[in-house]
Formats: sequence, structure tokens, C-alpha cells
Amino acid sequence: MKKDVNLRQLIFFKPAFAHKPWGGTGLREEFGYDEPGDDIGECWGISAYPGKESTVADGDYAGLNLGELWRDHRELFGDVQGEEFPLLTKIISASDDLSVQVHPDDAYASEHENGARGKTECWYILDAEPGSRLAIGHNAATREELTEMIEDDRWDELIRYTCVEPGDFVQIPSGTVHAIGGGVTLLETQQNSDITYRLYDYDRITDGSLRPLHKKQSEAVITVPAPEISGMLLHDTSVDDVVRLMTCEYYEVYRITCRDGLGVDFERPFVIMSVVEGEGTISVCEDDKQDDADIRPVRKGDHFIVSAGTGMLRMSGSFRIIASCLPQ
Repeated sequence: MKKDVNLRQLIFFKPAFAHKPWGGTGLREEFGYDEPGDDIGECWGISAYPGKESTVADGDYAGLNLGELWRDHRELFGDVQGEEFPLLTKIISASDDLSVQVHPDDAYASEHENGARGKTECWYILDAEPGSRLAIGHNAATREELTEMIEDDRWDELIRYTCVEPGDFVQIPSGTVHAIGGGVTLLETQQNSDITYRLYDYDRITDGSLRPLHKKQSEAVITVPAPEISGMLLHDTSVDDVVRLMTCEYYEVYRITCRDGLGVDFERPFVIMSVVEGEGTISVCEDDKQDDADIRPVRKGDHFIVSAGTGMLRMSGSFRIIASCLPQ
């Protein structure tokens, strides 16, 4: 018999990390993560992806990874169905340019990648050195022109770049050519998938050889013509405490800013939250009453899930959160 546990709670996670050729020390220095190495590229804050699962840090489910929590304690996630936890959030810190890549949609991934799901993602820019840029889309007018540009290595002509700054938000649908530039730190919200086709890698040598490319797969899934950047990029200038940044088929994303005190209730089966700036406290309230024993300190770099039916969260302090949930 399962022991009685409080379903209305905040479940904090220990992240997993990925070391990359373009990584650095920013995630350790800026977020305080206890991860060695000078090539730390990604913090998988809320992840059930096999091999990169985040693990419950404390409480009733301490030591379980998110995949196990989803499988064995579905009551924490309301009425959400599916064999796999649907979302994944990362913090990415790039000291060098990432490869130019593209992700397939669900239909292509299911057919060509052993039933996997595709990958739509979005980015909230946390930091960007002056002149930092992203690759977003391409300049080919037709699929024939796309193929010609790829075969002729006309990368400067093909790839579309734009400069970014903190507070920018970018939606990257499947089929979109994209790359994160060096000097950029961002929080990524995405489908729970890791299917990536590498289109171009600047002819870099890694471990004595060129990294493999996936030109044919890329050509097959790239959207032609590419959507205009204006429809994919927005700058978060709102002074509101809670701002919805994106709603799409796979997720909704919000920016929450607590300047002193704030009450938030999403009324969703579960909500993912990542603290990206500052520190303070969060507590679960019942009938507008707060139990001091349930106050949790939070700081930059924390990742947690608000479980089903939790209701009102009372926030205090000065911090910023990027939150995500499934669309209604």
C-alpha cells in the first residue's frame, strides 16, 4: 500500500548536465551548479529523457527520477495521459556557436526515428554578450534553391541570423533552421525529444575529426519558405507580474516576476517552474492561509514542478521564474 503523501506540493529536482564542445563554466559560475568541467553546455532542469533524467531532490519522492515519478505516481500530474512525460526544460550556456540544426515534426520522427516524437522548442534569453546572435530560419525561396545552397555550401547566403538581448523570446517550430550563438545563455522549453539533424557545423574539428552532418534528413524536414522572424521573436518588455509568452500545440510558457509579494494559481494539472534570477520563498496556500512549515526557499537555478491541485502559490522576495505547462 502506498503511504499517505501530500499531493499538493512543490517537487524540487536535481538537474542532469550535458558537456559539449561549445560549453564552458557559465552554468557553474552563474547558477551555482556543482558540476565539474570547463565544457558544461546544458542543465537539464526538468527532464524525463532517458539518460538525462532529473532526480527528485527531497521530500516524499526523494531519489526518484522524473520518468519513475511519471510512471508510478501519475496522481501528481492530474488527468494527463501518455507513456512519457511530455515536456523538457533546459538552461543552455554557449561559450561558442552551436551547430546549425533542425528538428523533425511528430509525423516524420515517428516514421523515421523509431516512433519518437518530434521537437518544437522555444527560448527565453537570460543573458547575451553584446553582438550575440541566433540563427533563425533561412533565405531559400524554394526547396530546389534550398538544396542548391546546401550542396554548394553557401551557408552565409542561406542562414538567417538576428541579434538578441536579455528578455527576448523565440519560438522554434519543428522544421526551423536554428542555432544558438556564443555568448548566449537561455532557458529552453521543448517537447520531450532529442532528435536533432545537424545541417552545418562551421567545419570545426572535434576530437580530431569533423562532427557528422545530417544534410539529407535536414532537407527533408526544413520548412520552405521559412517563416518571418517577426512572427517568431518578441521582446518581453511588460511590467506585469505574470506574462504569457507563448501558447502552441505542445506547451504554454509564462514569465513570472516576484518583486515583493505575489500570489499565483495556474489551475493546471501540473506546472514546471525554473528560477532564472534572484531569490525568495514560495509556499502553498490553502483557503488563503499559509503554513509557515511549508515555506520553501528558492534561488536562481532551482527547478521544480507544482503538482496537481496545488492551488495558490504565495511568493515573497525578488526573483524571476519561467514557467511552462500543457495548453488547455
